[in-house]
Amino acid sequence: MTVRSALTILGMALATYLTRAGGFWLMGRVALSPRVARWLRHIPGAVLVSIVAPMLAESGPAELVAAGVTVVVGAVSKSVLLAMVAGVIAVVIARAL
Repeated sequence: MTVRSALTILGMALATYLTRAGGFWLMGRVALSPRVARWLRHIPGAVLVSIVAPMLAESGPAELVAAGVTVVVGAVSKSVLLAMVAGVIAVVIARAL
């Protein structure tokens, strides 16, 4: 790794940290209405769907099966880690078949 690469990575990490820290700092000074608080709780799921949906639209049957397994395991177990592990195992098995 070159010095330039390391500085680029450190700069991006600093920008990411400052963005998050600035958001927490700013939101700590804003009074949230119950409606806005409910809306903010749904953002992580919406972001995840916006990332995963286009990839699923272009994927094959193995990935679709794994996505289904992930959703079912996550809904039943309420464990994100267990759902991810089940999804990875499902895609490996489905691709092997």
